[in-house]
Amino acid sequence: MQRRKLEELNLLDDFLFNAMLAYPDTGEAFIRKLLETLFDRKFPHLKIRAQESFAGSNTDLRGARLDVYIEEDGSVQINGDEIPTIYDVEPDHNHKTAEIKAFPKRARFYHAMIDRRSLKAGEHFGKMKKVYVIFICDYDPFGYDRALYTIKNRCLEEPELPYEDDAETWVLYTRGKKGNISESLRQLLSYMENTNQNNAINEDLRDIQQMVDQVKRDGEVSLRYMKWFEHDQMMYEQGRQDEQENTEREKELTRHLLKDQRVADAQRALDDPAFRDQLLKEYGIH
Repeated sequence: MQRRKLEELNLLDDFLFNAMLAYPDTGEAFIRKLLETLFDRKFPHLKIRAQESFAGSNTDLRGARLDVYIEEDGSVQINGDEIPTIYDVEPDHNHKTAEIKAFPKRARFYHAMIDRRSLKAGEHFGKMKKVYVIFICDYDPFGYDRALYTIKNRCLEEPELPYEDDAETWVLYTRGKKGNISESLRQLLSYMENTNQNNAINEDLRDIQQMVDQVKRDGEVSLRYMKWFEHDQMMYEQGRQDEQENTEREKELTRHLLKDQRVADAQRALDDPAFRDQLLKEYGIH
């Protein structure tokens, strides 16, 4: 795993994005400019929590770490209604096939974790907050070359039926060609993927670039990046070792299945992890 210099990082990189949010002089100003470009309106009052962790309800259940959890301070007018709103923004350049396939379920999980803390005991469901989970990706998880995918629940039998559960997922693809989005948003998406002076081509992006330069010049941020990379490298090497061990186990399983003329089971095991685990146990492969 090759280490990139801090100066080479873009805003789609987790470390730089979160360093911007955590930096006292840039966090709120940066995320406000980001949201104002996304939604084309002002955000005067925000509560921002970077790297917000949502624990599972017990140790056997998975939790989630959201890159940035944003809540508007008090109710705001949206289309004439006063609705408290939460925004989760997730920069993402994970190109693993399995992760892309599970993308919709990942979004569903993030919504569920936020909703768990959105309503106090005994409160009416009508008081639930509007939630936007927003992914900014340098890959297209759905393959339609759209700059923006807006995803909401709806009724299949009656597509025109209003079903306002106030849960939306936005997926922004930095290289998407299709879709009617503002020019400032297209410029922002390009800048997120290639964060440098040449791509800071409007006033807001130039302001953000100044913040980026300030963060990248900070010695404490550089030290944190070194520690972060060392930890990431360790996790990467552990992942490679685990992957190699799993590959050897799967090869051994395939040999047993083919020897026993269980060709159909061998094919199914490639795409069905639960069935594969069952077969590994059956053959005593550890």
